Amino acid sequence: MNVKISRWLPMIVLALSLVISSAPAAAQGSTVHVVQRGETLSQIALRYGTTVSALMQANGLSNANFIWWGQRLHIPGGAGAPSASTPSTVQGYHVVQRGETLSQIALRYGTTVSALMQANGLSNANFIWWGQRLHIPGGAGAPSASTPSTVQGYHVVQRGETLSQIARRYGTTINALMQANGLGNADFIYVGQRLRIPAGGSAPASNPSVSAPTGGKWIDIDLSSQWLTAYVGDTAVFSTAVSTGLPGTPTPVGRYSIRYKVASTTMSGPGYYLPGVPWVMSFSSGYTIHGTYWHNNFGHPMSHGCVNMRVSEAQWLYNWAPVGTPVVIHW
Repeated sequence: MNVKISRWLPMIVLALSLVISSAPAAAQGSTVHVVQRGETLSQIALRYGTTVSALMQANGLSNANFIWWGQRLHIPGGAGAPSASTPSTVQGYHVVQRGETLSQIALRYGTTVSALMQANGLSNANFIWWGQRLHIPGGAGAPSASTPSTVQGYHVVQRGETLSQIARRYGTTINALMQANGLGNADFIYVGQRLRIPAGGSAPASNPSVSAPTGGKWIDIDLSSQWLTAYVGDTAVFSTAVSTGLPGTPTPVGRYSIRYKVASTTMSGPGYYLPGVPWVMSFSSGYTIHGTYWHNNFGHPMSHGCVNMRVSEAQWLYNWAPVGTPVVIHW
């Protein structure tokens, strides 16, 4: 060993030990929260029935305003689950769609804007975002019978479509569609928007409503945002962009479970032959979640119906999700 290096080695080891000992230690079995887009430390503290100061101390934070999407925060002891007075009173959740407002969501579930704001630690009723996962307060777990819960299904707006064409297709009226979807202008709809079809109309049978599991590990795949999130109960532990089926070869909507897993296999079909597809998890006959080495266009539909992931992320999910893990796929 070089004499100079051996001379300084004890001091280097001592410095490293001091750094490690000063890092916040997570208690064994403690709860971990993965920061979502737009979340603040005060919202997270409210959700788990703890304080900003306690979260800062548990995670060695020096600035309450500096947390980032994907950061893993340890929840202090005694606050491993949402407190009884806050979002623990939820019966379910709602994933915000393009163009939705908090008042529309409150109307749909028979609750109030104030209740939704309190349940989700929101300080501004006008600031919600596409893909945000909102807790629905207790007693409002399903849409109320007097509002847009009276829908028969939904329609995803395609290029060039108008509200009058959609109304005619489903045997309903423009006014009924506007009321069911909280639209203020019949001319303002956009590609990819998810419109509820009022009672009396007929919706595509291939788009059933899907409920989320209430506990344990499960996988959520949002086709509208091309986003996969892994949950343990109500806590997100992993989230990433994926590529699902193209319009001609769509990914099926519904609630499934992992049927079997293989570390590598060959996939082939009309126009493609892909040897060594890694980290394959089957959730339905002919449909899998798997690693993808032949493109990097994640966040956009690309597949023949399977769910494409980055190889390293597919490996993580493969190791994390046992056979039987629920898979929820929805728009």
